[in-house]
Amino acid sequence: MSNSARPLDPWRWIGIPALACLAASLVFATPIRVFGLQLPEPVFALVPAFAWAVIRPSMLAPFALLAIGVFLDALWGSPLGLWSLSLLIAYAAVLFTRSWMSGQSPPVMWAWYVTVAALAMFAGYLFTMMDSKGVPSPTAIAWQLAWTAILYPFAHRLIGRYEDADVRFK
Repeated sequence: MSNSARPLDPWRWIGIPALACLAASLVFATPIRVFGLQLPEPVFALVPAFAWAVIRPSMLAPFALLAIGVFLDALWGSPLGLWSLSLLIAYAAVLFTRSWMSGQSPPVMWAWYVTVAALAMFAGYLFTMMDSKGVPSPTAIAWQLAWTAILYPFAHRLIGRYEDADVRFK
């Protein structure tokens, strides 16, 4: 066993990433404008939603995603449950397809991450349409998806950190 191995405590692979997502969401939600442009609002919570399902199924991950989603709904003023349900849909999609993902290269995993992020955004789009009886801006959603897609290296790192700590991957 190497010295870099860390124990697989739930707070380490669920709690810390969840708190990091909440903190990053708060920072990026601040009303700061640079040259008239505001900060992007990527969905940081899709990083752990993807990584947790790839890492291993857990009873804690869906509850953490539910809590993160409620926080995002309160932060962004969306209907309660919109992001919780969208994140759980993304988690379930990865969970059902995780056997196809095993052993794939990072570019393939990135494409899978973007596909799952698009699924979550589409679900959020549909839920918003049903709630507001209007159509959200497709351009804004496309930009949010693009900024969220850039976050894949963080999901890759979270998956890698878990694999480094789990002796089954050695």
